[in-house]
Amino acid sequence: MSERIVVLEISGLEALHLAGIVGQFRDLLADSHSENDPAIERLLPDAYPDDAAASREFRRLTGSDILERRSQDVATVLHTLGLDGADLDPDSDPDATIAVALGETEALAWMRTLSALRLVMATRLGIRNDDDHDPEDPRYGVYDWIGYRLDGLMAALDRS
Repeated sequence: MSERIVVLEISGLEALHLAGIVGQFRDLLADSHSENDPAIERLLPDAYPDDAAASREFRRLTGSDILERRSQDVATVLHTLGLDGADLDPDSDPDATIAVALGETEALAWMRTLSALRLVMATRLGIRNDDDHDPEDPRYGVYDWIGYRLDGLMAALDRS
């Protein structure tokens, strides 16, 4: 394991929700080979924006590797959520703070996973810019919360 560079503190309830969301993302990635999903397509780079055929070929050649790396990142996030020794039991105190120690490798996996989650959610919610959302939609609250956690992680990494 890499040297610890940052410790995230989240509530037990946040950890439960995050584990659930990341688990759903893991399932989406596992099913991605059998369907044309706009959210999955958004995770794959558009290497040739002016040449649709070349972009399709690039995705065909690189897509499975990219999605496999995303799956590895997801596994790291789920693993580190359990490394703190806290029981992610829904009956435990939801306000208890859980400290998740991350080394560089783990922190980068968290950043990539949280960013990818936001891309998937943005696609599902039809968000292309800041004005494309309904702040009353509870799904946007989750999207915003993941962005908040990503910003916090990036700030912590900048300080380390």
